Amino acid sequence: EVQFVESGGGLVQAGGSLRLSCAASGFLFDDLTIGWFRQAPGKEREGVSCISGGDGTTLYADSVKGRFTISRNNAKNTVYLQMNSLKPGDTAVYYCAPADFTANGCQTDFGSWGQGAQVTVSS
Repeated sequence: EVQFVESGGGLVQAGGSLRLSCAASGFLFDDLTIGWFRQAPGKEREGVSCISGGDGTTLYADSVKGRFTISRNNAKNTVYLQMNSLKPGDTAVYYCAPADFTANGCQTDFGSWGQGAQVTVSS
């Protein structure tokens, strides 16, 4: 069974930092592109960043470029999202999932979402 468990969310003031972790199991992790996605109240889920399984190529949404950094540790089947200079607009539930690089950014058709990690940024 493919499973993702997100952790590391919390409440932080604008300008602060958080580091999210995504522990994956149930599939061959090393070769897979993994993405972080977020969904704010009343909005559609959007791709934040993704990282390939081979050479570690990364992609970021324009809204987080220069502030967020995605990385992975294949030995631990874990993907991380370091979030710096957080803004109230970053408030959302963050999820990880298998992803694809597309002309429109990180996309996924994954359906078995985990519980996600709540990130709340106060102004």
